[in-house]
Amino acid sequence: MAVSMKQPSFNGGLHALSELRQRRNIVFFAVVYVFVFLCVFFTFLVTFSPSSPASSYPLWLPKVVFQKVNGKEAFQGTVVTLDNEIPWQVSDESMKESLMGCDLFDGNWVWDDDYYPLYSPESCSLIDEQFNCLLNGRPDFEYFKLKWKPSHCHLPMLDGKEMLELLKEKRLVFVGDSLNRNMWESLVCILKQSVEDESTVYEENGRPSFREDPHYSIIFQDYNCTVEFFVAPYLVQEWHFTSKNGTKKETLRLDLMSSSSAEYKDADILVFNSGHWWTHEKTSAGKDYYQEGSHVYKELNVIEAYRKALTTWGNWIDSNINPNKSLVFFRGYSASHFRRGEWNSGGQCDDETEPITDDKYLNMNLYRDKMIVVEQVLSGMRTQVSYLNITRMSEYRKDGHPSVYRKQHYTTEEKESALRIQDCSHWCLPGVPDAWNEILFAKLLMMMS
Repeated sequence: MAVSMKQPSFNGGLHALSELRQRRNIVFFAVVYVFVFLCVFFTFLVTFSPSSPASSYPLWLPKVVFQKVNGKEAFQGTVVTLDNEIPWQVSDESMKESLMGCDLFDGNWVWDDDYYPLYSPESCSLIDEQFNCLLNGRPDFEYFKLKWKPSHCHLPMLDGKEMLELLKEKRLVFVGDSLNRNMWESLVCILKQSVEDESTVYEENGRPSFREDPHYSIIFQDYNCTVEFFVAPYLVQEWHFTSKNGTKKETLRLDLMSSSSAEYKDADILVFNSGHWWTHEKTSAGKDYYQEGSHVYKELNVIEAYRKALTTWGNWIDSNINPNKSLVFFRGYSASHFRRGEWNSGGQCDDETEPITDDKYLNMNLYRDKMIVVEQVLSGMRTQVSYLNITRMSEYRKDGHPSVYRKQHYTTEEKESALRIQDCSHWCLPGVPDAWNEILFAKLLMMMS
């Protein structure tokens, strides 16, 4: 009996093969789609996640054109004269020579994600609460990732150990208002982070905050040096005058140095400032406030009063400071950035997160009169005083102020007050004063080498 066997259909085999290929293609494209989606998703997370500030550029930077400088990004327009040198090699003699002929105050702010800030925002217990913006809840971080870049030379990064070697057996004293306290706290934080045993760095009397007393001294025990701050917002003496009817009036003695001057006249390095208190109501009005000898001026223009006060300071420097022993600096006016009012009339800066990048928006006329007075007084002195002209560089940084981030915990009433009275004069730490201290460091390298 013959057995009949059914032959497989050729067309059916082709159809099965075609279905197999289609399934394989579907699986392949699905895998590719998932892979691309994951790449895009994780790129988005890395770029925009607020939890990884050290690895991402600020969102406003694409608005600025960048160029490569020594492998790093810099604002367009940066002029580089030492292409093969690393800007933080402070012992390099050619760098010191380039600094000698360089205007350190002509430049711009550049992004540096590798070496800035110079100290961790959470690491320095010497920062007063009002300057510790990150601790107080400020959500952005760009303000402490910018460094100052002079146009025609490299500014060396402040090496804390190198500076402490320069300060060994010496007194460095800041004298002035709370903006100099801002600068002083910045420097002690930079220096403290560079020592191996931080317990060897302490305030002379163990005080944990620095807003109540007229003098503070931070001791660096291993280097037998101190970095000090004296409160003297006018540099001259706050006084009182008794009128004929027996009433006392507060006055400002334009002809007398502040009472603490005898305590710091023998310091090795002195950094003075005075400026912001001359914008307050009494000083601006100038009525029955300014005094010379027994004479109280019925009215005196604030710029003329400022000139008289700085002339008194300059004469005191010439008469009391030994130029063979001491180096003297005067730090210029630090810019404020109040919008829609002043500090006591609703002025604000809490939504500022970007620096000014176009010079046409700088408001230098606001400070010109005081800057002229400073320059004229310095030019008439016998003692050489190094002028830290930081006004322009700080004017760029409308993003760097504490604004509403002045306190960690607010009551309901304090929150309302913080919004009404913002701080657009002082600076967050880390932040702008770190750059002032880098310039001070560069000056000391040139002057003490």
